[in-house]
Amino acid sequence: MYKIVFVEDDPEIGQLIADFLGRQDMQVHLEPRGDTALATILQQQPDLVLLDIMLPGLDGLSLCRDLRPRFDGPIVMLTALDSDMNQILGLELGANDYILKNTPPPVLLARLRVQLREIEPRRISAPAKPAARKLTFGSLSIDPESRDVNLHGESIDLSTADFDLLWELASHAGQILSREQLFKSLRGLEYDGLDRSMDVAISRLRRKLHDDPLSPKRIKTVRQRGYLLAPNAW
Repeated sequence: MYKIVFVEDDPEIGQLIADFLGRQDMQVHLEPRGDTALATILQQQPDLVLLDIMLPGLDGLSLCRDLRPRFDGPIVMLTALDSDMNQILGLELGANDYILKNTPPPVLLARLRVQLREIEPRRISAPAKPAARKLTFGSLSIDPESRDVNLHGESIDLSTADFDLLWELASHAGQILSREQLFKSLRGLEYDGLDRSMDVAISRLRRKLHDDPLSPKRIKTVRQRGYLLAPNAW
């Protein structure tokens, strides 16, 4: 049986499609919000993600962009927005297919099966991935499943991008990560040598984690090499 996470805020449409796919040997987990979907998908580890565009909290195109570097299965947009621009944008952000909600269910099923056939060899042979474990450094704790960050007993509110950056640094605590590595792992892009957005993101993360911006001790800048999360500075 295939596992699918369907991100859809209309409960009636979601249940109708979930029931239909459930009769076709597909287990569907419904997720109603865009801003909680990434954590759900990473926890569920489905074979395929079915994704609406108009969602509360975070739109489906932004979710697709955030999800693609961290999920290697098919992402299929299922939306009422019949727009060439949205279709092009969705595919460029990493979606494998773009399907309209008025598509007949048998055609929807056929197109999902095309995507699932592509991953069948990996699904059979790939070993199960161990669940990512909570990381703790002194008073800092980071939970990858709930995407909760706690510092000195205080919950730290981070955006999806900020959490991903913190997790990448924390997963390699004590190691220097270059801008090239961070761009590649977080955005799937090559660093062009000019883009300063990673520096801005690091500065924003330092502020949220109460690190001194003038003399940072927790997330250090290593001159001409990159950034390092100091495991003993919390």
